[in-house]
Amino acid sequence: MLIPVLLFIVGLLCLIKGGDWFVDGATGIARRFHVPELLIGATVVSIGTTLPEVMVSTTSALTGHGEIAYGNAIGSVICNAALIAAITIAVRPGKVDPKSLRTPVAFFFVAAAFYAGVAYTTGSFTRPVGLILLAMFVAYIVCNVLAMKNAPAPEEEEQAEEGSFAKELGLLAIGAVLIAVGADLLVDNGTLIAQALGVPESVIALTFVALGTSLPELVTAITSLVKGHGALSLGNVIGANVFNLVLVSGVSVTLAPFSIPQNSTIAGMNASLVMDIPVMFAVMLLLTLPALIKGKLSRPQGIALLCIYAAFCAVQFSI
Repeated sequence: MLIPVLLFIVGLLCLIKGGDWFVDGATGIARRFHVPELLIGATVVSIGTTLPEVMVSTTSALTGHGEIAYGNAIGSVICNAALIAAITIAVRPGKVDPKSLRTPVAFFFVAAAFYAGVAYTTGSFTRPVGLILLAMFVAYIVCNVLAMKNAPAPEEEEQAEEGSFAKELGLLAIGAVLIAVGADLLVDNGTLIAQALGVPESVIALTFVALGTSLPELVTAITSLVKGHGALSLGNVIGANVFNLVLVSGVSVTLAPFSIPQNSTIAGMNASLVMDIPVMFAVMLLLTLPALIKGKLSRPQGIALLCIYAAFCAVQFSI
């Protein structure tokens, strides 16, 4: 067990340093092009921090472990909203721009409704479903690019000093690579430990793998808070959740279609349909509705989300 522990530590160090450079590069680019940080977080940063989910889910689907690809997508959405965003809100609640949130939030719920519709009606994700999800991903990127072009530059960002564009891109790229490598090391070695303890594969996907592949978002959130870029963190979480459904699931389903895992039940019904999907909708509604309606996030909101995540994990390991 010594080697897995050492690799786990190396992965953690890669995540920490990668997150630091990634946030610096992203905020530098946002200032340079006078784009709101929330929009940069919902697109550029989200693509980088979602890379581990893409790799894990695609590899799992191609090797016949569809339950991991399925559980990782839903589990990561829940983890991002009820743990990562919740920590951000609980530590530093504040105002947000509802206009910048509308596009990513709208796309998330459209994609989630489609995803849930497929799960409840057919129980299997076919290649056409994957292609539709990928089409949603393309549409989301196009809408955000158009929004960026029309976004006014915040005054404080217009006056910020601009560094080297090449350096900003370099920090973004190297940070993304370190984050992906670090998350991969953590997930691989952590999953081996979980399997040795006899934890079911679907539970590993919904909790441990989901948390592991969401570590980039967590590192980005914490780094953003420390550096005073809370909007970047929130945009990253919401954008990453969109990508978990339309990009992560889209790629894995298109390459290797799979069915919903059947190994966990609640009151005789599939646990995923009874709990996982409803919880996914609930935590995203709790995260986004106050921001859209009031334009601000509150500490009780973050604490409530953290409580939901703790309860969700407890139930997962008890069924």
